[in-house]
Amino acid sequence: MISIPTNSQEDRQLEKPTRKLVNLIAQYGEDVTTEKSKNKNKQEEPGEDWGVENKESESGRALNPTKNYVSQRALQQREAVSPDQDSGETMAAPMLRWCCSGRRFAFARVGCGSCHRRGPPTGSTSNGKRGQSSVAQQPHITAQKPRKGEPEWAAVVGLEIHAQIASNSKLFSGSQVCFAAPPNSLVSFFDASLPGTLPVLNRRCVEAAVMTGLALDCHINRKSLFDRKHYFYADLPAGYQITQQRLPIAVNGSLAYSVYVGRKPSQMVTRTVRVKQIQLEQDSGKSLHDDLRSQTLIDLNRAGIGLLELVLEPDMSCGEEAATAVRELQLILQALGTSQANMAEGQLRVDANISVHRPGEPLGIRTEVKNLNSARFLAKAIDYEIQRQINELENGGEILNETRSFDFKLGCTVPMRDKEGKQDYRWFMPEPNLPPLLLYDSGSLPSGADPQQVINIDQLRERLPELPRVTRQRLVQQYGMLPEHSCVLLNEVGLLEFFQNVIKETRAEPKKVTSWVLNTFLGFLKQQNLAVSESPVTPSALAELLDLLDRKAISAPAAKQVFEELWRNEGKTPAQIVAEKKLELLQDPEALEQLCRSTLEAHPDVVMDLKRGNPRAINKLIGLVRKATLGRADPTAIKEVLERQLSS
Repeated sequence: MISIPTNSQEDRQLEKPTRKLVNLIAQYGEDVTTEKSKNKNKQEEPGEDWGVENKESESGRALNPTKNYVSQRALQQREAVSPDQDSGETMAAPMLRWCCSGRRFAFARVGCGSCHRRGPPTGSTSNGKRGQSSVAQQPHITAQKPRKGEPEWAAVVGLEIHAQIASNSKLFSGSQVCFAAPPNSLVSFFDASLPGTLPVLNRRCVEAAVMTGLALDCHINRKSLFDRKHYFYADLPAGYQITQQRLPIAVNGSLAYSVYVGRKPSQMVTRTVRVKQIQLEQDSGKSLHDDLRSQTLIDLNRAGIGLLELVLEPDMSCGEEAATAVRELQLILQALGTSQANMAEGQLRVDANISVHRPGEPLGIRTEVKNLNSARFLAKAIDYEIQRQINELENGGEILNETRSFDFKLGCTVPMRDKEGKQDYRWFMPEPNLPPLLLYDSGSLPSGADPQQVINIDQLRERLPELPRVTRQRLVQQYGMLPEHSCVLLNEVGLLEFFQNVIKETRAEPKKVTSWVLNTFLGFLKQQNLAVSESPVTPSALAELLDLLDRKAISAPAAKQVFEELWRNEGKTPAQIVAEKKLELLQDPEALEQLCRSTLEAHPDVVMDLKRGNPRAINKLIGLVRKATLGRADPTAIKEVLERQLSS
């Protein structure tokens, strides 16, 4: 690795969270975080316009050993946040979280709507205001009294999303792309910015951008341009990043997503967020900070990997909406194959721009929370930041135009750096080494053109697969399942394929298959913290078990017992387990009649209790018969025989 010494002691490693059970699977899906890792997330500097992003550096700081990036305000915030504050992994809205005023703590209620109510002040200083930044003349906004009958606050949330393109090579060089490769082992001359090297555009990356734009109903620009964005940091050897700003490859799209509006899973509404633009750009390298040795290590394996930057307009109002929109986008990218969108490996990184204002008044000063690496943390960070800004304004403070990061251990955002107006990066200068990118459709395709040298938009449109929203509609119509069940099948990686394979091999009703897959099968996966691909129960085994249950060869309790054995003992079939455990149902009607008659004669007190009008007495009789048959009799058949004998 390349060692860059620095005296900054506040560069922290962002550990990735371990994967835990997410209760609202249908809403947030499987959280794609894995074991704790010491991989670092990039911290980036945004532009002044909503959704326009300035990458400054991996750590968000220039290599200036004389500059202290930890302000007094940040230290006060860390002291004000309780280490015991709620850091629950389950997202719901509205939600309660710990807030503090000095050393006194109270609950603040954070709703998920366009309007937010007042909460207690957070992180106040002795005079009721936050410690101010040393940067002079920061833009600010102060709170005003709301009009009678109007909501007190409205929140505005916009997102910038960077998705790593699923390609075997980088955007402008032939270097391979591999997440687990040794440091600095996948670096070409161009990636290292050696003199005389020139960029060569990767066709696969362009096709991925076009397909993503088509899936999001974007307008595909037939001509797009590349630009240079200049900044100095060690993770970008060239001193500039090749991106698209003046004329990106796709603009003016939309993303539809569903959110819950009540406590019941069936209370779902569809909302839409506008997609401002999609552009191609280079990724930078990784900066690994070693605080003990006061040095920064640079890994250039990631430098030059192709990224899709998707800018979502500020059409969202809470963390729940933003997290659901990101999850829907993640499913779309995975369905298209344009990105694996694995947030644990940094393949999908989200920056959130957040502001609050009084309804009917201009938008407030925004802050940006950088590099959120899971849907849960995105929702938590946004909701916390909304409440923090409301509390700040309610107490007469100012909202600073600053960049913040999310501390997932404390469940709060902390300041990274302040901004002094617009940054001068000399950015978005035309890229002289790349000509305009020209795209064609079937009508404008030049005659005699080599198909390998041009990109046909119409051909890419024909290659689009079934998108998640269409798949959910098909599942509801084809199998009669509830919309929330279709969401779970899609949100869990590999679960839809497992479900469809079971459907193909069993004669059981789709509703019964849905119940077993979502309740029993998925429940066992979550208990063991396993992925669908790691399940010891195959679709064929579950289909055979459901066939036994469907033809009433075994009872429902026996079927669950067989499933547990299948989970523990790989290689055995359901039929073998049923034979070994003697779980097959009693098929002799005469024997069942005799057992029921003997039970009634042996328990006259229960029979009398039933005749007196106690409906629960029949259940006791059923249990006695099942006990006599060692659980091999069908409860429904037992009840029919008992009722017939009692009425005769």
